[in-house]
Amino acid sequence: MCTGKCAKFIGISLYPLALVSILSNIFLFFPDFKTDYAVEDADGEYRLTDEIKYMGGVVGGGILVLIPAIHIHSTGRQGCCANRCGMFLSIIFAAIGVVGAFYSGAVAVVALLKGPVCRIDNGQWTRPFHNSTENYLGNSDTWTICEEPENIVEFNLGLFAILLVAACLELLLCGFQVFNGLFGCICGTCNRKEEA
Repeated sequence: MCTGKCAKFIGISLYPLALVSILSNIFLFFPDFKTDYAVEDADGEYRLTDEIKYMGGVVGGGILVLIPAIHIHSTGRQGCCANRCGMFLSIIFAAIGVVGAFYSGAVAVVALLKGPVCRIDNGQWTRPFHNSTENYLGNSDTWTICEEPENIVEFNLGLFAILLVAACLELLLCGFQVFNGLFGCICGTCNRKEEA
């Protein structure tokens, strides 16, 4: 097994996942593709789900994975990082990626469980599914309780599900790189001009 080539593959695979996480989190700020809900209303409240504001996709699945991806990718190429020391550093960076992916996934799970913020029939803005006794995820008939923004349940479900899937894949790849980096420290990166 060549640990350098494996690190290069992991690094390249993390780039699109980080980008998807960032874009998904940004799109969540614009339900119904309008900026009205991201602006503070008269009561000083935002009509967005709290988990959107936690920026799990931008910070966790995005930045905290993108920075490790750059180093992990560079350990697989010829150069200054493609050695045992670079592999050791990739373990630390991959651990940071694990933390970021875990944060992104945890925020997405909480958002999926609590449901979106929406205006219900009495004109109140609330999270109608948060303390509900039935599971709204499996019962699409209950989604009509949300009148505004239009299709907010589907919008949140889709984007938070994408964040969750991306976070799980990032978690697996970064976790695997921890072990790959450990083997790379012990055995080397398989590069011809490796320096100790």
